[in-house]
Amino acid sequence: MTTVAVNTYTHSVTYVADNILKSLKDIIRLSGLDPAELANSWEGKMRALKTWLGTQDLERVVLEVYNKKTGTLIVRWDIDIVYSWNGGGGFWTDTDQLKYHIRKAGVAPSDASYDILMKTKPGRPDVQGWSIGAYRSTDGFVRHNLGSTIEHSGLGGSAAYWRKN
Repeated sequence: MTTVAVNTYTHSVTYVADNILKSLKDIIRLSGLDPAELANSWEGKMRALKTWLGTQDLERVVLEVYNKKTGTLIVRWDIDIVYSWNGGGGFWTDTDQLKYHIRKAGVAPSDASYDILMKTKPGRPDVQGWSIGAYRSTDGFVRHNLGSTIEHSGLGGSAAYWRKN
């Protein structure tokens, strides 16, 4: 019985990690940005996601869209990780909700770029290519919660975005 649960959780980790990256790709593309950087670093980001979801050390995945010249934040997208393992078989990704809110947040200016960061618990295992980083300020921004957008047997992600007040 334990083997089945481990294999099921491993499947959940893979499903959620894959759909986090696909959701970020949609946000980047539909915001008018080039997803090439994400595509070129997909394997490293997937490795970090799978590792930290597997150890339950991942707390949040952050996409910061910023002005290349000034470094100031334009919009930020968060995917907060939810660990409520129930062993059930339900899985889904709410792409329609994401697309609606991407349109609401608006297209990024042509001089925008993006970074993807991952917030982890202290003591998490190291993953090659990843280190501790800092977030751009959200002062003057308001967080808009979308709710659960990715789910697999209790492991999931709840999305939100930050935009100027």
